[in-house]
Amino acid sequence: MPSSLPASVDDTAALLARGDYVADRSLATALFLALKLKRPLFLEGEAGVGKTEIAKVLSATLGRRLLRLQCYEGLDASSAVYEWNYARQMMEIRLAEASGAKDRDALASDLFSERFLIKRPLLQALEPDLAGPPVLLIDELDRTDEPFEAYLLEILSDFQVTIPEFGTIHAPEPPIVILTSNRTREIHDALKRRCFYHWVDYPSAARERQILALKAPQADARLAAQVVGFVQSLRGLDLYKSPGVAETLDWAQALVELNQLELEPSVINDTLGTLLKYQDDIARIQGSEAARILSQVKTELAATTAR
Repeated sequence: MPSSLPASVDDTAALLARGDYVADRSLATALFLALKLKRPLFLEGEAGVGKTEIAKVLSATLGRRLLRLQCYEGLDASSAVYEWNYARQMMEIRLAEASGAKDRDALASDLFSERFLIKRPLLQALEPDLAGPPVLLIDELDRTDEPFEAYLLEILSDFQVTIPEFGTIHAPEPPIVILTSNRTREIHDALKRRCFYHWVDYPSAARERQILALKAPQADARLAAQVVGFVQSLRGLDLYKSPGVAETLDWAQALVELNQLELEPSVINDTLGTLLKYQDDIARIQGSEAARILSQVKTELAATTAR
């Protein structure tokens, strides 16, 4: 059943919590304002910190349809917005010729009607829905080219799409729009001005332990604390790619499958590939460095427990 939009920041945090998403106050505030004022929300941050998950949780908790546009280099309007069904149009022309139809204007008008229009995610998001406006996720926008960013300006500011042969399609009610970027390149200011902005940072140790408790409850409490402490330490190093929350969860689940109740240097060395994704980073951490970090983490946890 579709749910109504949250009425406060606290309600927004509770909504995310119902979807097992542990959000800080600033994120809940940004999301509440975007929903309340019907503005797109642009989420930027490192890969694996939970930006995409926010759109999925909104879709599930609000009971709205999720429309996801996965961005990539070379993405254009025919893949993102619409294209004409050329094969069907050609068939219609052949049928008209065979039947002896002579009204070319009527045929041309019919060929560019809605029944020949193939709607892609951005156009689908502008259509009315009985469950309420859908959640439109434009994921990893930084992977696209600047011309596609320019195309988005009309959609994000006026929630409409202009099709030259058909006309302008305007959303009766704006969709919930979430844009994400891993910041592999800068997004143009013109697009950012049309959105509310929030930087999704790596979580604190306390919040990451909460996330583990929700997403990997089978992990022993001692193991979970050590995993979080180890990952937090790695993020303080100058690695090519620091592990995100997604990698923390993968590692914890892998350790559970190996029946680990606590971290050991040998197990860390054997499972670093679930946590780090570049060989240079793995080579740097394996062995004595992993043992040093683990020893430091265990000492800090023991000191915390003793207080």
